[in-house]
Amino acid sequence: MERKQEIGAISRKLARLCRGSAFFRCASKYAVPSDESVREILNLFQKVLFIGYFGKQNIPDWELESHLHVMMSQLFDVLSIQVAKSLRHECEGLHELCDNCKVRGEEQALVLMRRIPHIRRILEGDVQAALDGDPAAKSFDEVIFSYPCIRAIMVHRIARELYDLGVPLLPRIMSESAHTVTGIDIHPGARIGKNFFIDHGTGVVVGETTVVGNNVKIYQGVTLGALSFPKDDRGNLLRGIKRHPTIEDNVTIYAGATVLGGDTVIGKGSTIGGNVWITRSVPPGTRVVIEPPELLIKGELTGRVREGRGVAQARGSRGKTTSSGKPKARPKRKSPAKP
Repeated sequence: MERKQEIGAISRKLARLCRGSAFFRCASKYAVPSDESVREILNLFQKVLFIGYFGKQNIPDWELESHLHVMMSQLFDVLSIQVAKSLRHECEGLHELCDNCKVRGEEQALVLMRRIPHIRRILEGDVQAALDGDPAAKSFDEVIFSYPCIRAIMVHRIARELYDLGVPLLPRIMSESAHTVTGIDIHPGARIGKNFFIDHGTGVVVGETTVVGNNVKIYQGVTLGALSFPKDDRGNLLRGIKRHPTIEDNVTIYAGATVLGGDTVIGKGSTIGGNVWITRSVPPGTRVVIEPPELLIKGELTGRVREGRGVAQARGSRGKTTSSGKPKARPKRKSPAKP
């Protein structure tokens, strides 16, 4: 009984905290999109855009149109409600209550539905880019089923459409949902061209004002980020300015590379090597790599020391070896002078 009373007291205290805090206003009157519904929307989009791969399979041709109609009707119903909630949230947040949010939600959801054939065509190019860009990929089926970049890019293509429509909150929830599942963080504001491929994908970050051209390939751990965050006279962050780089057509960026700054442009056809740090523009057709560092290898070595830059310490040797693998000669000890 005492435990129940204590839990009740804690609950009352928490409720008072929520009522008095602006951070918990959505617990009562403020409408927000449902996290579960957003996941449902993205799963329905996946079933529609990759029909036959996800959801029902072995769909006969005569049933294809009716099956799509059922799924898209379901998608519209859920999507329009979540768009309306996003619009309503903004109206309430700005203290400009709007009675037309439901109507606007349906209108904007329908605009996105009209874009589905276009999104499908763009995704076909992304799947083709993955197949062409990875020798480990054996088929379209393998790419669609197992490559996390396809899920991340699909969600981004959808979220970007909502972002362009001016829908608040919902596009970001979608992009973070994909981030959670795939490890790929693409802000819905980023503009990405055709035939985009992210190999492996884990740890990739693409910032809000990034512009990516056509036929771009990037690897895991790549960051396309901001170099700094400008502030106004009062110290507030300036928003709506270009903070992230532009990547032109036919660029490849290898694992761990970091490209920063709104004025930074990676020129068409360039190759950016792994682990580089770039804060200024690169001309078209440029190859940027880090000079190999010298290696110090300690411990037991068996066989021949690998040739190349670097030094190693072999078993039994007291000094370092040279880059060719030959141990450095030790200086001879002088014999003590005879009396």
